[in-house]
Amino acid sequence: MQIFRFDREEKAISSYGSTGLHATRIAASTGDTHLTCLAIAPGGMIGTHPATVAQLFLVVSGEAWVAGPDAQRVPVPAGWGARWEAGELHTSGSAAGCTALAVEGASLALFEPQPPS
Repeated sequence: MQIFRFDREEKAISSYGSTGLHATRIAASTGDTHLTCLAIAPGGMIGTHPATVAQLFLVVSGEAWVAGPDAQRVPVPAGWGARWEAGELHTSGSAAGCTALAVEGASLALFEPQPPS
């Protein structure tokens, strides 16, 4: 067993015009699957960019918003997530701040996708 901390906010990210974003890489496979903890400060955002592979954005605390190419923001509370296909343009952020897990990999299929109510 290994016990580890994943909320260290190791690296400030500013690519794609991102603001208030810190990331800590948690794990990676020998393939293209990666798990990263994202801390988005109040008013922060991850700038618009294409997903390089399928991506999951899982909000674990606070509330985020996500948007596709139409720039329409959709709220995503803790316990909910968003999924993007490879190549899909997207943006995300948080008015009050949040912590999210990003899972990236070529084949990430959801078991029961449901829109937030």
